[in-house]
Amino acid sequence: MQSALRICATTGAHLWADHFDGTLEDIFDLQDQLTATIVGAIAPRVEQAEIERTKRKPTDRLDAYDYYLRGVAGLTIRRAAEARKLFLKAVELDPSFAVCYAMAAHCYALEVIRGGLPPAEVIAETTRLARRAALLGNEDAVALTQAGNALAFVAGEIDEGATLLDRAIVLNPNLALAWHQGGWTKIFVGEPEQAIERFSRAMRLSPLDPLLLPWMQSGTAYAYLFAGQYDQAASWAEKALCGGARNPSALRAAAASFALAGRFEEARKVVARFLEVVPEARISRAEGGFYYLRRPEDLARYVEGLRLAGLAE
Repeated sequence: MQSALRICATTGAHLWADHFDGTLEDIFDLQDQLTATIVGAIAPRVEQAEIERTKRKPTDRLDAYDYYLRGVAGLTIRRAAEARKLFLKAVELDPSFAVCYAMAAHCYALEVIRGGLPPAEVIAETTRLARRAALLGNEDAVALTQAGNALAFVAGEIDEGATLLDRAIVLNPNLALAWHQGGWTKIFVGEPEQAIERFSRAMRLSPLDPLLLPWMQSGTAYAYLFAGQYDQAASWAEKALCGGARNPSALRAAAASFALAGRFEEARKVVARFLEVVPEARISRAEGGFYYLRRPEDLARYVEGLRLAGLAE
């Protein structure tokens, strides 16, 4: 008996498998049968995959693509509003440019990180952009990743966001961003152990990304914090702060983790750094997207950590 298995080299997806019965005396006939069967089974799939790949081309409008690249290049928490304008300009030029709708929604998510519940109009616009991205980019793992995260983080549509992120992982199991953002949705639904696994997978896939790595590390810190493992949370928070990180989310993770681990002096120093980045920060505004946590005890634990660290009410 011989078995055959074919895997997509791009995504790692299982395309087809079968087995063939015979003896060693029939080996050449078996090989001919195997070849013919593989060609017959795989050729239509390859053709369909090429069609889908063509459909996933970012855009044929070079001017729209230029706005997209400029938006990505300038995307930071502080410059999220500027980047969003560039992504929206891209979709004006090409209304089918799915990933730009998703990136515009992602810009709102970055702004929410500074703290405070987003206003209703921001939630509505984020939802519109994210759902448009998901509709147009149903086969685009990056578009689905950023759309899913924005729906969960800004709009509180956690189940819908998680569904998009799970599909993104199926489409591209090697996309570190999808595993990372999927880790945050696991935090929201109260599954910190699964969140740790997803962040770990993301870091294995992309261990040297200077932009994403602190986010993955701070996400891991939050997951351990909500799992009640404060020493582990503090250890990961320290990693997230290496290199002088000024990410408000990482700073809050570190402050709460250090405090809950009993490292109060370090926690107070982190709060001081946090207030340099977000001078208006208060506990009442510090949820920064965590107002959607499904387990009330998680939010209570997080707020208590910030209180112990010395953040004002």
